[in-house]
Amino acid sequence: MTGRVTALWRHPIKGHGRETMDRVTMTKGQTMPWDRRWAVAHELSKADDSAWSPCANFSSGAKVGALMAINAKVNETTGMVTLTHPELPDLVFDPDREQYAFLDWVRPIMPANRAQSARILRVAGRGMTDTDYPSISLINTASNDVMSETMGQDISSLRWRCNIHVSGFAPWEEFDWVGKSIRVGSVEIAIREPIRRCLATTANPATGERDADTLGTLNSHFGHQDFGVYGEVVKTGEIALGDPVEVL
Repeated sequence: MTGRVTALWRHPIKGHGRETMDRVTMTKGQTMPWDRRWAVAHELSKADDSAWSPCANFSSGAKVGALMAINAKVNETTGMVTLTHPELPDLVFDPDREQYAFLDWVRPIMPANRAQSARILRVAGRGMTDTDYPSISLINTASNDVMSETMGQDISSLRWRCNIHVSGFAPWEEFDWVGKSIRVGSVEIAIREPIRRCLATTANPATGERDADTLGTLNSHFGHQDFGVYGEVVKTGEIALGDPVEVL
């Protein structure tokens, strides 16, 4: 069966905004360019810019639902990032040089009883994905449709914060890809594992409000807490919207 690419997304600052794209060049052994390029360490974090660190070290939608309502846009020439949020003024800043502008901007939506955002990190050569390897994340839109039907509400595919959205496959078929490779456009991706989900997915990406029991639904109706899959690029190439997706 052959599917199609329906959306491409990157998340320049981990846990703080998403940006849609029409096409992207992927490189073997690397994350999507500009995806999770930066991460926001909280005041209790021991992470630094020397190496990858687990997600518990960073501010995220799992801890603060309001962060899920951020949108982002990167100027790849200047490195400037624009962030928007329904409750905040727009912010245009350089994450490498103007982190205090960001910290002041995000503070009003950070709960006082949570560890506060403290600094922006960037590890050279890779994005700060949730995995210790440079992963690419994929979702099957048919599985998302089943979630919406089961829950009786519209579940935006943006709740899952994945890089590549694909259609044309049966619901949950993506779990059968684990241990196999897929071709997306001219890129080959080895599918490594399912993505175990956290509280970030309970927050509405339009409002930041926690309004859907995604985790309870996954566990009670489907017997797991997984949605989407992680893969690793094993062949360099390009992906564009509408490109074919084939299981090899």
